[in-house]
Formats: sequence, C-alpha cells, structure tokens
Amino acid sequence: MDEQKPITDAIAAADASSTPRITYHDQKDIENTLKLREVLKSLPPFVKDYFRAAEATTSTRTRLSYAYDLKVFFQFLIDENPAFKNYAVKDFKVTVLDELQAVDIEEYLEYLKVYSSGDKTLTNRERSIKRKLASLRSFYTYYYKREMIHNNPTVLIDMPKIHEQAITRLDTDEVVLLLDFIEHGGDSLTGQKKAYYEKTKERDLALVSLLLGTGIRVSECVGLDVEDVDFKNNGIKVTRKGGNEMMVYFGSEVEKALRKYLSVRQGITPVAGHEHALFYSTQRKRITIRAVENLVKKYAREVTTTKKITPHKLRSTYGTALYQETGDIYLVADVLGHKDVNTTKKHYAALDDHRRRMAATAVHLRED
Repeated sequence: MDEQKPITDAIAAADASSTPRITYHDQKDIENTLKLREVLKSLPPFVKDYFRAAEATTSTRTRLSYAYDLKVFFQFLIDENPAFKNYAVKDFKVTVLDELQAVDIEEYLEYLKVYSSGDKTLTNRERSIKRKLASLRSFYTYYYKREMIHNNPTVLIDMPKIHEQAITRLDTDEVVLLLDFIEHGGDSLTGQKKAYYEKTKERDLALVSLLLGTGIRVSECVGLDVEDVDFKNNGIKVTRKGGNEMMVYFGSEVEKALRKYLSVRQGITPVAGHEHALFYSTQRKRITIRAVENLVKKYAREVTTTKKITPHKLRSTYGTALYQETGDIYLVADVLGHKDVNTTKKHYAALDDHRRRMAATAVHLRED
C-alpha cells in the first residue's frame, strides 16, 4: 500500500529519535508532583503525612486536587471562623480537626458555593462541592484511623445530591455534517484563513474521527504517541484514569483519517521533546487539551447552535451509538473505561427506558 510507507517512516522516525521517550502521562506526573510540592508549602506542616500515605493509592492528579481543596478549606477557617481569624495557615495543628463540629463542615459547604480568592469571585456547583467534601472526608479519615484525632464530623454530613442533566450528544446526521464540514468547510475560505484550514484539516479530521469512533477521553487522545497506533489490528493503546493501559479499536473510517494525517505529520519537524506525540499543534508541539476543546467547539458551531458540544459530548455520542447498536451496557462500560458499570447505566438510563417502552408492543396477548 503506497500510504503505508510514510506511516511506517513516521513511527520509525519517532523510535529512532535521540530524545528518550517520556510519555505524556509520565510528564504530567512530573509536573503534578512539582506543583504538589509547591501547594504543600502553603498548607499546615502536618498535612504532609497524609499526602505521603496517599501516594500508594492515588494518582498525582488526585493528590494535587486534594491539596487545592484543602487549601480552600484552611482559608475558609481563617476567613469565616472567628476562632481562627488571627491564624496563619502554618499555625494549624492536627488538633484543630478535633475542634470542628458538623455545623462547621456545613458552613464550609455553604461557603464553597460563592467565595472570594484575592480579586476573584469563585463558585462551585454540586459536583465540585461533592468532590471537595470527599477530599475532606479522606483527609479526616486518615488521622481518625491513626487515632491522632477522636472526632470525625465529616461522616455526619450527607453528600450533596447531584441533579442529573440530560446527556448532550450529536445525532447521526449531525455527526455526518460535522465530519463533512471539517473535510470540506474550507472550500469557501480565502487567504490566510484558507491556508490555516488546509494546514490543520487532516489533523482535525483524524482527531475528531478518533474521538467519535472510539469514545476515548480528550486527555487520553492528547496523550497518544505515534507508537501507540497499531494499524495491523486497527487499535490504539490508551492510558486510562489511574494509569491502566488498554487497547481500543477503531473502524475503517478512523483508519483512513489517521493514515492521511500521518502522511502529513511525516513532513512536520517537531520541537525538541515532542517527537513522539501523535497529534501536533501548529507550534509543532504535542497538542493540548485546551486546543482540542477549542477546535471541537469551533467546528460544532457550524453544525448546531442549540447544543454545547465539547470533546466529552463526542464521547457521549460514541457511547450512545455503541449502546444502540449492541444493547450491551457492559461492553459500553468496558470500551469507555468506566470502572463501575453503574456509572454507564446512569448515563444511558434514558436509552434503557426507550427500549423498555418498545417491549410493551413486542408481546401480543391475543392473536388479531
């Protein structure tokens, strides 16, 4: 096959690069570890024991999120609790956790809805508040289990109720329109816009086709290296949440788009350190999550003005299509990388209801 050679060359060139292959996920772990060290400097000294213990069971991203959440918690105590108004963060000892009651935790959750940080006004919705309470529970549990405190008011607080929203997804005809627009939308452009469109068309088509054709997360997509593409089996090796690796398979349309893009990619000289990245930005670096979100939003606006389409909505579109075709919720959960099938069931409950309604007319009690 003529187009096989440049693809093989692209992968061979990445393999032969003098730059050691540090994966996207390894790099993110390094960045998160360095950020965590900086955040810990702004927290009470006693919290370091908690984060040291959490290292064995959590990802660097999770620990960094916990650290940010705890920073907000201690700032809340200083700003809102009269008992600590003259405290600096460094003044807090582990005994402070024993001094707090359930009402203090309730006041913290109320505070999270709207609060100030410097010159910014920040807000949290239900999911964010629930996550911050979960962080605080984990924090309290560590010290409670080790008998360093004797009071755990976080377990007395109910988790915030999450009001589920309808899943936004593209309809079948909208998927066709989206891919057609990426492929041919530049026909009416001129000048610099035309040049930019032509420069990114094959990349964007391959990227969006991959998201729509596999349901992978945007973080998994940008983390792909060229070596992760296996055309022999039409699969990609993705690193899931928690660091587990998994092969996800794609169809002929995705294969075609990827092969075209890899032919173009072969002519790009990447910035040092980005030789292995599958998808490049226009700056010849690994494309970022933000860049993917922006390009999906840009193209989706041309297809629908009533739906706010993000990369995650493309994931929902794939999950919906797969479930409608197979009716196998366990397969959908596996392919999407959900650890708990109940997560998948919750998202696709409306489709189940539709199938149950069909059952009402499937069985005839009497012959006509």
